[in-house]
Amino acid sequence: MTNFDWQPLLLTLRLATVTTGLLLLVGIPLAGWLAFTRFRLKPAVEAVISLPLVLPPSVLGFYFLLAFSPTGFLGAKLLSWFDLRLLFTFEGLVVASLFYSLPFMVHPVQAGLENLPASLREAAYTLGKSPRETFLRVLLPNIKPSLLTGVVLSFAHTIGEFGLVLMIGGNLPGQTRVASVAIYDEVELLHYDTANVYALLLLAVSFGILLAVYAINRRWVIF
Repeated sequence: MTNFDWQPLLLTLRLATVTTGLLLLVGIPLAGWLAFTRFRLKPAVEAVISLPLVLPPSVLGFYFLLAFSPTGFLGAKLLSWFDLRLLFTFEGLVVASLFYSLPFMVHPVQAGLENLPASLREAAYTLGKSPRETFLRVLLPNIKPSLLTGVVLSFAHTIGEFGLVLMIGGNLPGQTRVASVAIYDEVELLHYDTANVYALLLLAVSFGILLAVYAINRRWVIF
């Protein structure tokens, strides 16, 4: 086996952690809005959010590549206004991962909120709670299993990204070379032993995370 490098694994965990943290800030309010809004175009918004579930990652990666390019409209504006380059950078991976993993945060939280009885909100309003207080202190504490599911699925899904991160980030060691890309590299070089180590570690992490969430959710249901 060739020399094993821990850097791709650490970068993968960093990407998954940052992405999941940002998804908590973005996905939970979005899920709350979708759960209770009567907006006529709600199905269209839900369809856009769900696109990563059905589109090949390479399709999303291709369009992000065009958008983030310094010659593209968005990429050019970010470069000229903020001196920010997203192609082949860790920041670009984070932005792309936010969109790619968004449904895995939004859908469980939205479903949890929609399954709560309407009387819960009505009682909170009757007691003088504001909509914000009701959402943060009444509704969210009652959907802990949904929140945990969203966090775990978002984290695990980001760990498993390949096509999207390869197109947006390329293969820069220490910057964009995540574990899934490292596995691909090692297989191409016929270093199957090293690829197997990366694969087994990702398998162990993903299985451990899913096992923990099922066990915790089962305990919450029982108690």
